[in-house]
Amino acid sequence: MTSTAAPLHARQVASKELALLTGLLFFGLVVLPVIIYNVGQSVFGAYGGLGYADFFGTLSAKIRGGDVFAWFLILSPYLGWQCLRLMIFAWRISGSSKRGA
Repeated sequence: MTSTAAPLHARQVASKELALLTGLLFFGLVVLPVIIYNVGQSVFGAYGGLGYADFFGTLSAKIRGGDVFAWFLILSPYLGWQCLRLMIFAWRISGSSKRGA
């Protein structure tokens, strides 16, 4: 790579990662609470509050309040994807080191 291609490549990688984070953060903020609420309804029965609006309001209040578990919940799609990428990377590295030995 030339010296001018390196910053361009880094900018493209950063742009792709930002798009990935944005998409998975959207999923964690919008889609995941709907899934959690519906699964909770079918497994545990009616929510103790006033329905989905109350559930989402409670969750968003915890997010705004800085609750670590609520932040982990909304970031879990991105964190799960990154863990999967890391495992694939480690698997490829370990496979190539065994072939070289």
